[in-house]
Amino acid sequence: MPLIALDSIEDGGFAEVEALVGGDAESLIVHRVGANARAWLNVCPHAGRRLDWAPGKFLKSKEGHLVCAAHGASFELERGDCVAGPCRGDSLRSVAVEVRDGEVVLGAPPL
Repeated sequence: MPLIALDSIEDGGFAEVEALVGGDAESLIVHRVGANARAWLNVCPHAGRRLDWAPGKFLKSKEGHLVCAAHGASFELERGDCVAGPCRGDSLRSVAVEVRDGEVVLGAPPL
């Protein structure tokens, strides 16, 4: 089942989608990188709050990091590692996604 059309996300931008992950309804952050996408749970490891400042609205630093709206933790976008702020050294929980026929879909979890 498609999560979102890739073209509906600006290149380098983010979208929030709802998906069943491990049987639980979860909010996901989908980040578009050209013709690809990556995703993480929309939960900051610092305090367990959502990262968006309003539903589906995310902050991006001038360095290109995803920034938690609550406490300012900054996450690099390759692996979701926290590079600044209260949870430095921790990381976002990755969710496997892939692009098929222009749609972002849940992918197979890593082995």
